[in-house]
Amino acid sequence: MFISNAYAQSADAAAAGPMGTLGSLLPLVLMFVVLYFIMIRPQMKRQKEHKAMVDALAKGDEVVVAGGLLGRIAKVSESVLHVEVAKDVEIQVQRASVVQVLPKGTLK
Repeated sequence: MFISNAYAQSADAAAAGPMGTLGSLLPLVLMFVVLYFIMIRPQMKRQKEHKAMVDALAKGDEVVVAGGLLGRIAKVSESVLHVEVAKDVEIQVQRASVVQVLPKGTLK
C-alpha cells in the first residue's frame, strides 16, 4: 500500500540515456551564455572604458571623485592626483577614484 511498484526499464529508454543527459545540460549551458552576454561582457566593457579614461587624465581636467567632490587636477603623478577643490585647497586622491571627467568650463 505504501510501497510503489518497481518496473524494469525498456530498451528504448536505455538508448535515450545519453541524449537525455545532453538535453539536461543544454539549459545550464544556455543560462551561462545568456549570463555572459547580459552581465559579464558589459562589465568588462565598462572596466576598459574607465581604465582608458583614468590613463588619459591630465593637468587642468575637471573631474568628479568617487566621494562626490568636484575639482580641477593640479598635479598628476603615476598613481596619485592632486585635485584642487577650492582656491588654494588641494586633496590627494588615487587615480582610480576618478568617476567622471567633466566638460571644460563646468567649474567656475
